[in-house]
Amino acid sequence: MTGELSGTGALVTGATKGIGRVTAQELARMGAAVVLSGRDEQQGKQAVEEIRAQGGEAHFVAAELTDEASARSLARTATACVGKVDVLVNNAGIYPFGPTAETSERDFHAVYGVNVLAPYFLVAELAPAMAGRGHGSIINLTTMVAEYGHAGYALYGSSKAAVVLLTKSWAAEFGPSGVRVNAVSPGPTRTPGTAPMGEDLDALSKTFPAGRPAQPEEIVEAITFLASPKASYIHGTTVHVDGGRWAI
Repeated sequence: MTGELSGTGALVTGATKGIGRVTAQELARMGAAVVLSGRDEQQGKQAVEEIRAQGGEAHFVAAELTDEASARSLARTATACVGKVDVLVNNAGIYPFGPTAETSERDFHAVYGVNVLAPYFLVAELAPAMAGRGHGSIINLTTMVAEYGHAGYALYGSSKAAVVLLTKSWAAEFGPSGVRVNAVSPGPTRTPGTAPMGEDLDALSKTFPAGRPAQPEEIVEAITFLASPKASYIHGTTVHVDGGRWAI
């Protein structure tokens, strides 16, 4: 495929379904050679075949992303697959909710491992090479509950609040070398991960100006924009694709 990302390599974590899968498809459509990572090998390979059937280049790498070693290993494998990683989308995440008093240490480490530690060491492994080439784009997925208090979301929200701060810090660190680091904060979105919410997703969405949940494609529009040269002057910001939650 040819497009505005032709000649680039991209890595999308959590790419076997939902927002991550659509992101990988769109980056490939834009011409990037894409590495999809995730835990479900069957879904990952299926997603790769869909991209290849459309003429794109895609590879799947199974990854748990629970520690520094797994994150760095994924970064190196992805680089080997496509030659270089110019676009990193830190989409993988877990989002349990519940009372603070019922959170175990194991739960705490699991959430921070996937949501904070893994992106941190993926960036540590990939951003210096981007900086050496003088260009690159890193997009971190966060959440609206990273920026306001909501009962039951202390663990998940705080992990994503860390990602918001990391986005700003990495923009300051790598921006002078040509690497843009930004974040996207989705609102309620219909994905396999939010399916268990059922009617609660609709009820929440109705309190926002848009009045409905988003489709994954609507979130991905912001992600791919930030990945593209069109966003060349955008550094360290969070784009709120949340149906207007930021306005109320």
